[in-house]
Amino acid sequence: MLPETTLSPTEISDLRCVAGLMIPPSAELRMPGADDDQVIADIVATVGRDLADVRAALAEVAGLAAMAPAARDASVAVWRAAGGAKLATLSRVILQCYYRDDRVVLALGREARAPFPLGNVLEQGDWSLLDPVRARAPMWRKV
Repeated sequence: MLPETTLSPTEISDLRCVAGLMIPPSAELRMPGADDDQVIADIVATVGRDLADVRAALAEVAGLAAMAPAARDASVAVWRAAGGAKLATLSRVILQCYYRDDRVVLALGREARAPFPLGNVLEQGDWSLLDPVRARAPMWRKV
C-alpha cells in the first residue's frame, strides 16, 4: 500500500486554524491571512518532503479547529512554548507559501514576478563580512 501524499480534510482544517493564528488577515494593509484559501491550497499542493513533519506537528494540536477560541489560544500557547523541529517545519511551510502569494508580494511593494530574467538590483555590501567563512577549513574530504 502506498503512503498518503496529502493532508486529510481534518488536518487541513487544523492547518488553516494554525495558519490563521500565525498570520491573521489585515484589511488595513490589504493583506490576506495565511488561512486564505489560495495560501492553504498552495501549502497542501507543495508540502512534499515536509509532509511527515507537518502531519506530526498537526497531530500535536489535533482538533484545534473544533475548539472554542479561548481553548484554542491556550492550546496553541502551550504548543508554541514547547517548540521543537516539527513546529519549526510547519511554521516554515506556512511562511514560505504565504510570502510567495502574489497578493502578499504586491502588498509589500514588490513586483509579483520571478527574479529572472529581469533580475533585481542588489546593493553592494561589505564583502569583508565573508572573511571568517573564507578562512575556515573545508567541510568536505578530498577524493
